[in-house]
Amino acid sequence: MKAEAIPHLMLSRDPFSTWLGVEILECELGRCKVGMTVRKEMLNSMGKAHGGVSYSLADTAFGFAANTHGKYAVSIETSINHIEALEENDYIIAESVIEKVKTKVGFNIIEVKRGDQLIALFKGVVFRTNKDWEE
Repeated sequence: MKAEAIPHLMLSRDPFSTWLGVEILECELGRCKVGMTVRKEMLNSMGKAHGGVSYSLADTAFGFAANTHGKYAVSIETSINHIEALEENDYIIAESVIEKVKTKVGFNIIEVKRGDQLIALFKGVVFRTNKDWEE
């Protein structure tokens, strides 16, 4: 299966990311860029986007990029640093780039941005299984 097809297949099988409104903006081997708009139902009690929104977008970018290598890849550890608050109607983008695949474990930092402004840094560790992606 082609690398760029895997994230699209994954999104078609992912009701949560679909509910979030995640769009695949770019994808190729080892790289995926996704975006979404913050909606009213994603706000917390302070009127700002719940931290899980930027986390979920970054996690989706991370998972999609990790799987472009053709093997099922699952996250085994993740964390996020929130830098700026998000408002309703903000459009945010997360890009994940997996540069080297030499072992079953991969490490990555994903930047979440609103325009050129960095709003969060996500760190992910992925484990690559032996199972191939098939349509």
